[in-house]
Amino acid sequence: MTGSEALRRSRMPVAVVLVWIAAGVSTLHPHLAPAISGCTWAAAVLALLTAALRRRVSRSRRPARSRGRLWLSVLALGLAAGAVASTNVAVTAPTVHQVQERLPPGRQVVAEVLVTGKVERRGSSDWAFDAVALSLTGGDGESVATEAVAIQVVIGDADRTALPALDVGARVALAAVAAAPRAGDRAALVLRVSRPPVMIRPPTGVLGVASELRTGLVAAVAGLPNPGRALIPGLAVGDTRLVTADLEASMTASSLSHLTAVSGANCALVVGAAYLLAGAIGLGRGARTGAALVCLGGFVLLVTPEPSVVRAGLMAAVAMLAVVLGRSGIGLAVLSLAAVILLALDPWLSTSLGFALSVVATASLLVLAPPLATGLARALPASLALLLSVPIAAQIACGPLLVLIEPTVPIYGVLANVLAAPAAPVATIVGLAACLTPMFPLVQSGLAAFAWVPAAWIAGVADTASLLPGARSPWVDGLPGLVALAVAGGGVWIIIAVRPRRRGRVRVLRLVSGLALAVGIGVICGTTALRTVAGPLTLPTDWSVLACDIGQGDAVLVRSTGAVALVDTGPDPAVLRACLDRVGVERIDLLVLTHFDIDHTGGIDAVVGHVDTVIHGPLDGASGARVRDTLVAGGASVREVHQGTSGRLGTATWRTLWPRRDSPAFPAGNDASVVIDVAGARLPRMLLLGDLSAAPQRALIADEVLADRYDVVKVAHHGSADQHLPLYAQVGAAAALITVGLHNPHGHPREEVLDALTATGTVITRTDQDGLIALSLEGDRLRIFRDGGAADPDGSVGGAR
Repeated sequence: MTGSEALRRSRMPVAVVLVWIAAGVSTLHPHLAPAISGCTWAAAVLALLTAALRRRVSRSRRPARSRGRLWLSVLALGLAAGAVASTNVAVTAPTVHQVQERLPPGRQVVAEVLVTGKVERRGSSDWAFDAVALSLTGGDGESVATEAVAIQVVIGDADRTALPALDVGARVALAAVAAAPRAGDRAALVLRVSRPPVMIRPPTGVLGVASELRTGLVAAVAGLPNPGRALIPGLAVGDTRLVTADLEASMTASSLSHLTAVSGANCALVVGAAYLLAGAIGLGRGARTGAALVCLGGFVLLVTPEPSVVRAGLMAAVAMLAVVLGRSGIGLAVLSLAAVILLALDPWLSTSLGFALSVVATASLLVLAPPLATGLARALPASLALLLSVPIAAQIACGPLLVLIEPTVPIYGVLANVLAAPAAPVATIVGLAACLTPMFPLVQSGLAAFAWVPAAWIAGVADTASLLPGARSPWVDGLPGLVALAVAGGGVWIIIAVRPRRRGRVRVLRLVSGLALAVGIGVICGTTALRTVAGPLTLPTDWSVLACDIGQGDAVLVRSTGAVALVDTGPDPAVLRACLDRVGVERIDLLVLTHFDIDHTGGIDAVVGHVDTVIHGPLDGASGARVRDTLVAGGASVREVHQGTSGRLGTATWRTLWPRRDSPAFPAGNDASVVIDVAGARLPRMLLLGDLSAAPQRALIADEVLADRYDVVKVAHHGSADQHLPLYAQVGAAAALITVGLHNPHGHPREEVLDALTATGTVITRTDQDGLIALSLEGDRLRIFRDGGAADPDGSVGGAR
């Protein structure tokens, strides 16, 4: 049976959809869980009774009757599983509500926790792990009943290195600040540690042995060159503690990140190797299958039996069962049953992208890959067709979900996976062997060195693919992007997998798919070209000041004789990177962080490793320190500035006009924003006001540090109402930049600010209406380029200077 035939004949995916909907709605809206539970239990009983009644009334064996009963049985299974899932949520909701009510966001918490998940990187400067709270105590000493409630703990790089033995099974005491989890999360609470955690007890028993084996592998690769050595523990046992932020970014950009997380592919390799070895010693099919499953269980324990690893092992077992039975239809049914059971027992998986990726990736191997291999074999050698079918199927199935994380498409993802495919199994199996031989140090070191060769190859493939032009093409964000990429992937599958015919509906389907795919490829190629080679060609070549359209936030570029300054990074690294790619900026000579709010520093990951000098104002607690440390780790020179600091940018000069040094009247945050004045040959004189409110604006005037006149002013705080409007009259700028998001919930910019600017004769530009804005001097006139379709997309303002 082919994969497509299996999909048509299997009814079990219907049950998966039903339980997934019930679990998803219940976890996202826990207050509805009791009602959903009651309704689904009633519907499940009704479906079962109907099926039983039909069987009793009619003893006919006609296929139509049989099919009807099968559909009712599947419907009853899905509804019953959905009822179990919603009941689970309803039972736990009161405890979760109590914890969240007594420990609201910002509350100091002292906790003792049992680590249940691996410590994994989260962003560029944080690490996080799942845990069960054994005790929770508020800052006032009041204990909160937890009943082993699930939590997530977030720690910084410094705290992570201070506790290298932190692993699954460890008991840890920590002091933290409470934060709210995302809707649908299993965790009732997020705890951000405020000082290094204290180990109460390291992992013991089987978990302790597994932890020691993984730590021994990390030690065994210590003397090998990077980045290959950093990948070996990840490829072998999913231990990513050595993987740097840059290497992780390269692996993600090249669609190879699944290799360093234990996925169904890793588990399948272990199962396959065990199956072959069992066959080599003469065991029968049943014994080989049993031995392979035992090895799979041991591998899960070694890696750590956290939910994601258990899911991966289960998916590998499903795929192996399908292969052993030689029927992909059975595999799809078993996969569906496994997903139904997991969702019923753990309804929070319904909002887990990792679980969704595990399911669709396994389903793609069972359903999409076989017809793809057959279709590709019509034009390619069978071995090459089989090799290509797996990454293409995975990309078709997983790509639409991945755009929900980052709205980009890895252009070279399939090629990178094909190039890495021969190396990944070798690195995994040899690295695993090195992990299991600590009693023979020389053997372990030799195996680690051997595993380094394929690991270094994979790292090289990832690095090369991520640096190629247009490595990640932008895509539509959110649900529309998911649907668009799913349609495009479906078109690819139809063209390759569906056998061509001269006439009929199949021919029309292939023709429509080809046309849709051609349009999609054209859009991708055009967008990629716009972000890379052709991007700068769409802008004035002589721009001196450029405001990126990054939504509600600041990201302003200033250029003087080839040197580039970036003032703030906006809230989103992907959006900032797209702007920098379009304008052709690779290196930032000077990065100005006016303050550390997320709309000014959230995009920092886009420039880490590409910055020479950073200046900033007073650090705003732990978040500011994390941003600073991230930039330092990326090789930047970082310093805090105050009123009176100055420097050069190309042939231009910049001065810091604010904040005052050590002023208790204006603490870190908006009112201590760095305000700079930039002036130079062929550069409009600029005043960038950060997020200053009215009080510091009045103090800025009183300090008499402003120039007599400016060509451009960056309006403070996105044009909020908290402004000292006489400041803008005194500045008398020819043009005003307002960096603001479309339809933002704050009502920025406010009408009174716009009226005050208009009254002074200032031309207003705003990113929500004008898109990207570029300014340049042409003689004594300030030229304005608007990218967003404004009425005057390319105009000029007289009287500059």
